[in-house]
Amino acid sequence: MFRGVVENQPHHYALYQPNDEDWVAFDRPAFLKLHDQHWQIEQYHRTLKQVCHIEHFQVRQPTAIRNHLFAAICGYVQLQRLQATDVIRNCYRLQRELFNEVIATFIQAFAPNLGHLNPQFQPPVNA
Repeated sequence: MFRGVVENQPHHYALYQPNDEDWVAFDRPAFLKLHDQHWQIEQYHRTLKQVCHIEHFQVRQPTAIRNHLFAAICGYVQLQRLQATDVIRNCYRLQRELFNEVIATFIQAFAPNLGHLNPQFQPPVNA
């Protein structure tokens, strides 16, 4: 059993070792290494779900499902490669800002012709 504090909240961790010999060598640094590995796995699943959208597909055919899963994992690998080469700092930020330029260009091209849709406010008149 290990205890840690994250954001002023105590967290308890239980670990099972099948061999008694493994307990002799298992200390706090070994626990921290194991915890870091666990956290990396959690980050992998979170990114795969939230950024690569591995769960969002509209197909039912087994081949199409496998293609989607493969494409999502390839996207994750590409994001990790871009982070490793310092092309991007954060894949979540990339996702949020991905279409900002496209949307801004569309609004600039489309909105000038629709000025009549903007509200024209008149000052209040007291009768």
